Amino acid sequence: MSSIPAKDWKTVWGLLTSGMYEHVRKNGFTDVVLGLSGGMDSALVAALAVDALGKEHVHGVMMPSPWSSEGSITDSELLAANLGMETFTVPIAPMLDAFEKALAPAFAGKERDVTEENIQARIRGVILMSFSNKFRWMLMATGNKSELAAGYCTMYGDMCGSLAPIADLYKTEVYQLARWFNEREGRLSIPQNIFDKAPSAELRPGQTDQDSLPAYDVLDSILHALIEESKPAVDIELPGIPREQIERVLELVRRSAFKRLQAAPLLPVGKHAFGIHVHM
Repeated sequence: MSSIPAKDWKTVWGLLTSGMYEHVRKNGFTDVVLGLSGGMDSALVAALAVDALGKEHVHGVMMPSPWSSEGSITDSELLAANLGMETFTVPIAPMLDAFEKALAPAFAGKERDVTEENIQARIRGVILMSFSNKFRWMLMATGNKSELAAGYCTMYGDMCGSLAPIADLYKTEVYQLARWFNEREGRLSIPQNIFDKAPSAELRPGQTDQDSLPAYDVLDSILHALIEESKPAVDIELPGIPREQIERVLELVRRSAFKRLQAAPLLPVGKHAFGIHVHM
């Protein structure tokens, strides 16, 4: 388990919903749009948005790729039904195929790698920005603090958005807040399967976040010591976590600073938030 101290989740929820409402309304918007992936981050942002703005003002877009699991759609549909929000489905396979064919001459002889994975994320960013422009809905980015700190995010892809509501919550905290929300509701508004499945961007067959990152409880413990406790890297020692694991995370944080400079504004709920704060 993560060593991060528990927050007062009722207070955090209030800060996030009031902050979202104020940011959206002060910028002249009434509605928001977000991508629904079937994962926990987008589920929590959707729940926050419905609470903050009302279900009629929240719109979700599902964008399945050739590697999306059936659960990514069915879990998103169940979530949306539970929350009462509108959804759209825009498959990205034709667009991905067009990009790959267009780039094939230039990429001849090169192996598939993160490039093709990031193209998927950027296609989704274009689709979401198109909904935002066409309907004048503010786009919500759904990334969390763990991803932003470690650079596990795609510029001009999943980082697209005018506000990143949960970007000051570590991944383990995202799950804790989601559990609190379900307890408050007295039902599984966020479906159980979203809690149970392994976190994944589904950018290649069988992918999980832990292919690229340490387990989130380990990652978040290291990040908390580095960011919240402001410990010098050389002084971070955590029981059961090898030094090489700590050094790996520190390197991820160092190498991804340029991404954080371009992150969407966030709603601060802790003492040390990355990125641009929205003052409430």
